[in-house]
Amino acid sequence: MEEVVLKTLLFGGGDERVAAAREVAKLSSKQRQKVAEKGVISPLVSMLCEQDYEAIDAALFALLSLAFGSERNKIRIAKSGAIPEILKILQCQIEPLLDTAAAALLILSSCTQNKSEIAASGAIQLIIDLLNLNCDNISMQAKLDFTSTLHNLSTCPQSVRQIALSGCVVSLLQLIHGLEKSSDLVEKIMGLLEEIVSSSEIALKEAAETRDVISVLVEAMEEGSAQCKEHAVGILLVICQNYKHGYGGVILREGVMPGLLQLSVDGTWRGKEKAKELLLLLRDGSKSGSRGKQSKNVLLEKVMRKIDGGERGGTSLKLVEEMIAKLRT
Repeated sequence: MEEVVLKTLLFGGGDERVAAAREVAKLSSKQRQKVAEKGVISPLVSMLCEQDYEAIDAALFALLSLAFGSERNKIRIAKSGAIPEILKILQCQIEPLLDTAAAALLILSSCTQNKSEIAASGAIQLIIDLLNLNCDNISMQAKLDFTSTLHNLSTCPQSVRQIALSGCVVSLLQLIHGLEKSSDLVEKIMGLLEEIVSSSEIALKEAAETRDVISVLVEAMEEGSAQCKEHAVGILLVICQNYKHGYGGVILREGVMPGLLQLSVDGTWRGKEKAKELLLLLRDGSKSGSRGKQSKNVLLEKVMRKIDGGERGGTSLKLVEEMIAKLRT
């Protein structure tokens, strides 16, 4: 079977090659490894250059199946010239092929050896542009895959600066603004943003200077999933640590305290720790002020002592609720 598939891909006609590519996707893991070693990847990559959408689709699925679970094949696919061809498919925004091409780029970007090549190919700016498009032919799954691809690339030190310089931070924050904060896409974007602003001073400065960034992050911290809240408070903490005097008051004025206190009690483990750190920074930065502010600080100190002492359950939650009520009056 493997020999027939390879021979057809190398020497067959159009329809025969499409059928052979479909067969590659149906092979067992062991069979796929055999045909990869015998040279099936190059003819599949050459099919990506054709004008026939069915041929491109079949080749993409075959390459995806070969890449799945095999770092060696991911490297072979990239070395065979697949990355520029996948980017061309994405650039043309051919609706039936977008999701598969996005998935192919994602799986190739999960391989450490491919990351620098993908970043150097112009993929980062193209992904940002596609994420910014407000059109129906970019599916939610494709946007999730694009965001995950950027996340993969952000773990490569050489790529972080490129991502930061691409305008990624502003674009992602603007994208979040119009989405449901509890969605999977917002969760992935928030994770990516935290990774970037924590790794790059350029990205951190851009995030801090973006209009309405604090309100977007506070909203995500209040309305997002547990992981989204964790990432949002992480970004707020990094901003406050680096721009304490400029942003502590801004963060407080955006009404961050109710959600922050709640997160310090019932968030994820990491979310709780980040929330406590931010609470301490904001508390230290707001000790002076009106009598009303000082009375709220007394209650905040009480809540913090309970939280730091490891108390959970009814007592802490009751104090949080009391604090929230007072903050909203």
